[in-house]
Amino acid sequence: MAQRSEYDARHLSVLEGLEAVRKRPGMYIGSTDSRGLMHCLWEIIDNSVDEALAGYASTISITLHPDDSVEVSDDGRGIPVDVEPRTGLSGLEVVFTKLHAGGKFGGGSYNAVGGLHGVGASVVNALSARLDAKVTRGGKVHQLSFRRGEPGTFAGSRATPDAEFSPAEKGSPLEAVGKAKRGVTGTTIRYWADRHIFTPDARFDDEELVNRARQTAFLVPGLRITIRDERGTEAVEEVFQFDGGISEFVDHLTPDAGVTDIWRIQGHGGFTERIPVLEDDGKSQMQDVERDCEVDIALRWGTGYEATVRSFVNIIATPKGGTHMSGFEQALLKTLRKSVEANARKLKAGNDKVEKDDVLAGLTAVVTVRIAEPQFEGQTKEILGTPAARQIVTKVVSKELEARLNSTKRADKQQATTLMEKVVAEMKSRISARQHKETQRRKNALENSSMPAKLVECRSKGVEDTELFIVEGDSALGTAKLARSSDYQALLPIRGKILNVQKASIADMLSNAECAALLQVIGAGSGRSFDLEAARYGKVVLMTDADVDGAHIRTLLLTLFFRYMRPMIEAGRVFAAVPPLHRVEVIHSGRKANEIRYTYSEAELNHLLADLESKGLRYKEPIQRYKGLGEMDADQLSETTMDPAYRSLRRIRVEDAEAAERVFDLLMGSVVAPRKDFIIEGSKALDKERIDA
Repeated sequence: MAQRSEYDARHLSVLEGLEAVRKRPGMYIGSTDSRGLMHCLWEIIDNSVDEALAGYASTISITLHPDDSVEVSDDGRGIPVDVEPRTGLSGLEVVFTKLHAGGKFGGGSYNAVGGLHGVGASVVNALSARLDAKVTRGGKVHQLSFRRGEPGTFAGSRATPDAEFSPAEKGSPLEAVGKAKRGVTGTTIRYWADRHIFTPDARFDDEELVNRARQTAFLVPGLRITIRDERGTEAVEEVFQFDGGISEFVDHLTPDAGVTDIWRIQGHGGFTERIPVLEDDGKSQMQDVERDCEVDIALRWGTGYEATVRSFVNIIATPKGGTHMSGFEQALLKTLRKSVEANARKLKAGNDKVEKDDVLAGLTAVVTVRIAEPQFEGQTKEILGTPAARQIVTKVVSKELEARLNSTKRADKQQATTLMEKVVAEMKSRISARQHKETQRRKNALENSSMPAKLVECRSKGVEDTELFIVEGDSALGTAKLARSSDYQALLPIRGKILNVQKASIADMLSNAECAALLQVIGAGSGRSFDLEAARYGKVVLMTDADVDGAHIRTLLLTLFFRYMRPMIEAGRVFAAVPPLHRVEVIHSGRKANEIRYTYSEAELNHLLADLESKGLRYKEPIQRYKGLGEMDADQLSETTMDPAYRSLRRIRVEDAEAAERVFDLLMGSVVAPRKDFIIEGSKALDKERIDA
């Protein structure tokens, strides 16, 4: 019989103060990997940003030191250093050692901030092997040091967490270490994350830090943020300062050509909130408090179909949204649905209803609200929970957006019409894609569905090993038919250069024969409705001629994939064939057969010929120069470009497609001025011998 274990009060554990943070760090910072390490840094930075947001700071400096420490300084008011009456400790020690302590609990020091739980600085302190805080205030420089949350003094002049530490015995160990000029204030925090807490691979993410600094500079106009990285052989410094506002932020985020200008929506609303208020006798009483919610939104619709929406509460990012985002999306849908229904006949919208995805397609927006003491879901502040924010944002956005859509100004009227046409086109595309998907479910895609007549199908019905070659023209198709392996290689010829989908609308793209055929053959839909699992081929290979026209066609195809079938690229299933430019037949004496060598560039050809001459080998002249795939015979095309045993393929990555789209937007987009500048600048380096005329 198992022994009965005892369980009484002496078995209970009580974690005091910061001990709870060190015991359960994930509860406060989410995780102990790089994400948690960055969260600690944001807690310190956001305290400085709150000073700037309140109008007391104009510069913030962030320094990454070689010894794995990070330093954040600002020119704000400085953390209070006088004695806090209840605890008998200095304000600086209270902030860094007591959970739920700070100046953001309605004491009048801050109006709208992000750090509301009062655990940010103390949690960072608890999870640091060493933390040094310097405060410039009242003409003096005060310093206080901590080891794993415990105040005290480190020996030696060199700042290191391994230095000998003496814990504070009585009173606050805060000391004045210098004098400051009159009126100069600020706070500097330097800390070393405790590597006993964080995982060994936890690192500060440089890219995330830069993006966050840039984002904050957009959200607080005039704030100067400097990031200095001293961890490499040479220090790297970046400075961010934007005198504009979130309108500039939207302009920075926009990935495509505009359907509308950047529209700014601003307003506010009041609400009553019932909160507990601490009385002088220490008792808590529920009281009704009047709050104000300020709404500031910048938005713009572009020609694309993906939505880029960033939301913030008191400049704290809320990547998972919350009540303010619910109100924003509700207002967009309600207002645009109403406008489309009012103009249904003109827009040929029929009786179908506009849905949220139709409205969000191509939208770039920055949604910000400012609320005193907002309710967040958890310390990581990723979701706003204040219920009243939804109704206020909905009301403000509905009113302002409706006024913009019904404006009688010529420019506003034209943009409103273009926007509604885009929304209707997205609605029709969604309905068409859904119907197509339902049809595909009812049919066998390889046997019963009606595929384009020009498709040369393969025999295999599996997806993983099959390949679709998109070939340029009928002449290349004829050779490719003989060169392919009909078991698993399918062919789809395209006639010349396909539609420039960079400028064309979704409706134009769907009505274009070449684009429609390609979408139909791949069989996975397009845009938001693209379903990678429904794709009929494991690989798609763009096989175009090795000349300027071939590169142009490949870029057009890449743009189509990037804009409407991006999951194919992200999954690494789109490739570019690498056909040769030259065929060199090396002559061997005697009975040894001549050797065939292929080269893929002029430089490679010159290197080969020089190598043959150095070895005393001859080659047949003239050297065959392929002007197109159709000039190859089937054996040559198979050996060089199609047979997996010999060919080379270039995998198209997302960054390749993005670069191609940027270049294509420059060369073929609707904005003329940048293209003109590019041509004039490029003409200086033009080699006249390369002109084929």
